[in-house]
Amino acid sequence: MADKNTAAHRFIDALPHARALGMHVETMHDGEVSLSMPYADHLVGDPRTGVVHGGAVSALMDTCCGAAVMTPPKNTGSTATIDLRIEYLRAATPGQTIIAKASCYHVTRSVAFVRATAMDADEDNPVAMATGTFTVEGKA
Repeated sequence: MADKNTAAHRFIDALPHARALGMHVETMHDGEVSLSMPYADHLVGDPRTGVVHGGAVSALMDTCCGAAVMTPPKNTGSTATIDLRIEYLRAATPGQTIIAKASCYHVTRSVAFVRATAMDADEDNPVAMATGTFTVEGKA
């Protein structure tokens, strides 16, 4: 299993946008991934409020979902987003790290199905929720 986690870690580390947004792997195991994105001034969408731009949240969730697809033991290849639907529930609290948690809950020969939630310190009140489908390459 360490090889799968290493591949998923390399996947995230190789993405320039993940580095630019400050994404960090928190947890990664068998289709379950958690990524964090620390608050930063360059991520703010509205300087008057200090709220992180929705595009940064979207990128975090998409990356987290893709990594979740790469971690199940039977998935040996890369992935790409087919469809990702994000529901923004509220603005993230300025100054707080946003954490996305994704779960790859079903995999066919060529498509993986994923759910994700993004939250800040108020874990009972999500910032956004997502569902998506991703390609599966190299399924064993």
